[in-house]
Amino acid sequence: MEYRIKTVLVDAQGFDRTLTRLAHEIVERNRGTANLAIVGMQTRGVFLAKRLAEKIQTAEGIGVPLGTLDATLYRDDFRTRLKSPKAQITDIPFDIYDMNLVLVDDVLYTGRTVRAALDALMDFGRPRRIQLAVLVDRGHREMPIRPDFIGKNIPTSMNEEVRVRMNEIDGEDAVLLVEVSP
Repeated sequence: MEYRIKTVLVDAQGFDRTLTRLAHEIVERNRGTANLAIVGMQTRGVFLAKRLAEKIQTAEGIGVPLGTLDATLYRDDFRTRLKSPKAQITDIPFDIYDMNLVLVDDVLYTGRTVRAALDALMDFGRPRRIQLAVLVDRGHREMPIRPDFIGKNIPTSMNEEVRVRMNEIDGEDAVLLVEVSP
């Protein structure tokens, strides 16, 4: 699928500022770091979660448990949309029982991936609360999913997509608005 970059919505400096704000909002809303854990959704959500955990540790002087979640096999469309699904690593090395979990993803669109992630998390236990943090909410929900923490609200049309680029994968931090051609 080909695409054309329409605009750079967030540059590297704005990306870092947004993550700093999200980290502070997470700590504030959870009244500190007690019983707080962060779980990043594969792939870019994992890197965002790591950065948020680092920012929380820097600001609060205490680390929070960090996990990685792959919800591919929990998706309701994995048999039709993904011809040969490639499961990635899920690693939640702590007990989630009675924890305040922050589930982290890069872009929230239909809500289907988040729904799958919620199902996957329940296989690990019963947290006290699950909150959703996304770098970008682009709208067009198909499920009743609403993020608790939003880096940027970026309304899009159906022929547009939001692409998050990250140093760890792409060699740069940026959020791009792209136009997709069929």
